[in-house]
Amino acid sequence: MTFLSFIIGTTLILSSCSQVDSSSIYNLPAFNKSGNLQAVIEIPAGTNKKIEFDTQSKTFQIDQRDGKDRVIQYLSYPANYGFVPGTFSDPQKGGDGDALDILIICEAIPTSKVIEVIPLGMFKLLDEGELDYKIIAIPKDQALQTVKATSFAELNKKYSNLPELIAIWFMNYDTGNNQESLGWGDEIEAMKEINSQLKPVSK
Repeated sequence: MTFLSFIIGTTLILSSCSQVDSSSIYNLPAFNKSGNLQAVIEIPAGTNKKIEFDTQSKTFQIDQRDGKDRVIQYLSYPANYGFVPGTFSDPQKGGDGDALDILIICEAIPTSKVIEVIPLGMFKLLDEGELDYKIIAIPKDQALQTVKATSFAELNKKYSNLPELIAIWFMNYDTGNNQESLGWGDEIEAMKEINSQLKPVSK
């Protein structure tokens, strides 16, 4: 790849994402006015630092463990990691109290960017006894897509090892937690999970 092609590619990614004031990120709806699902990027693909949006300071920070920056001692994040705004995984229903996690398969997208996505499936994880489901998606913008699929069945057919690789990564990236795989759900189950975790709209 030439330097020029790198610049062009980076410009394309940035032009397809929106920048939102971090203080208002948690007020974003899950679906924008066009009806497309939105995702907030916390950790760009290829990153080892565990970056999270802190709801108290309204900033993106590196997570702390034992007073130190949390750095993943494993392969880098295989895709862009973040959350679906406007959602809440209710602890009273077994959730972890956070917004719904999402993994977007494409080239690295900078932290804090908001991108329209297409959900293709869901990896169901039990983390320390809490439901910790991960929506698997691709960018809606075809120019950013590195994976071409419209359903979980097509994803499995065209990229048969991809779901397995994602599952292996999630089951091994954090040896400090007790995790259990509950299997996969397709795009219909993923959308059902998203809709079930939508926060009430303030009037």
